Amino acid sequence: MTNLVTLVQAAVFFGTVIMFGCIGEILTEKAGNLNLGVPGIMYIGGICGLASVFIYEGSTENPVPVLCVIIALVSAFIGSALGGLIYAFLTISLKANQNVTGLALTIFGSGVANFFGGSLNTLAGRFEQIAVPVTSAAFRQTVPVLSGLGTVGKLFFSYGFMVYLAVIVAGALEIFLFHTRRGLNLRTVGENPQAADAAGINVTKNKYLAICLGAGISGFGGVYYVMDYIKGTWANDGSIEKLGWLAVALVIFTGWKTRNAIWGAYLFGVLYWMYLYIPGLTRASQEIFKMLPYVVTIIVLVISSLRNNRDMRPPAALGLAYYREER
Repeated sequence: MTNLVTLVQAAVFFGTVIMFGCIGEILTEKAGNLNLGVPGIMYIGGICGLASVFIYEGSTENPVPVLCVIIALVSAFIGSALGGLIYAFLTISLKANQNVTGLALTIFGSGVANFFGGSLNTLAGRFEQIAVPVTSAAFRQTVPVLSGLGTVGKLFFSYGFMVYLAVIVAGALEIFLFHTRRGLNLRTVGENPQAADAAGINVTKNKYLAICLGAGISGFGGVYYVMDYIKGTWANDGSIEKLGWLAVALVIFTGWKTRNAIWGAYLFGVLYWMYLYIPGLTRASQEIFKMLPYVVTIIVLVISSLRNNRDMRPPAALGLAYYREER
């Protein structure tokens, strides 16, 4: 039972990181733009959140935990949204290739983040490891009282607030996309921008907003990884990039529905960490288990293609530049 509880907890921590990246990318893709820069945006969110609170904690003797959290989240959102703005300007205004631009953003984001992360480690002092203990503790604060209710408390209430925030954001986006007029307009832009334009919907405005807001949400995955997952430090091991690509795979797995991202992210977490709880596995076998989330995504793609399932298809205009003069 202990192993099961530990596996579930690991899956929730892991899944929360990729859930933020996934739901942010779903919002972007619903507007018709394929942003493969999710890993880079998560990097930017992580380093912006970390750098801002490092400066704040270092400039005051008694940092306020709530203010630390607000500074980290606002900084991560703004930094990531600016990364999304760069992508939006290049792909919408300049009609650059979306795939190439997204990959370039990933390289740019990881490079900038690791550069500043290394610089912050140097500034941290002789231990050469940055630490923001007050902010990290605030992010990892569990639900009072309920987290101590034995197995139930460990399974459902032994997490920081961002675990629950990810679920709330996923649910709110589901309502927005499928139960509001603005959400319908946004989906129309992603399906048929020509028809949306003819109906008086501002295609450019909707695309810009979806990309920037989606990037900001994806950036939360980076700041959660830094503050909660690795406890307020910085690691130049490429882990955020790996999780970013898993978030992109999760978008396909969920069928572009944020409600499916909730259980899908945790399933990916279970599949990824399952090897730790199976005795007798070799090193090669462990690496195979780490491939399972991608394998499951491929299987879902094959099944949905064979069944010709419309609900599992991407937006019709995904990845295509819109030329208004050709309408």
